[in-house]
Amino acid sequence: MAPADLADFNPDEMSRQKPRGGSTPAAPSPFDQARDELFQHVMRCGVVGADPEHVREWFDETMKYMADRYHELGARDIADLRTLGERFATPAKRPEPMSA
Repeated sequence: MAPADLADFNPDEMSRQKPRGGSTPAAPSPFDQARDELFQHVMRCGVVGADPEHVREWFDETMKYMADRYHELGARDIADLRTLGERFATPAKRPEPMSA
């Protein structure tokens, strides 16, 4: 260090971390919010494992509600949301036991 630099030197500042210019987390998009809300409704309403006809009716009504609630979503977004919801509500397939 040059002698001029020593005048401004403070050893206490060496151990302090400088605040980083971190960005705040991005807010979820309307589609992400709608997807999360739909998944919560699926879990709360017992859609998983229900009769396929009831599931279809439930999704018809729920997607109307979601389209009204999230008016910024277009028809394609609503269709994609329904596809995700139907996949989420489908029970996992168990592997069939192998016969010996």
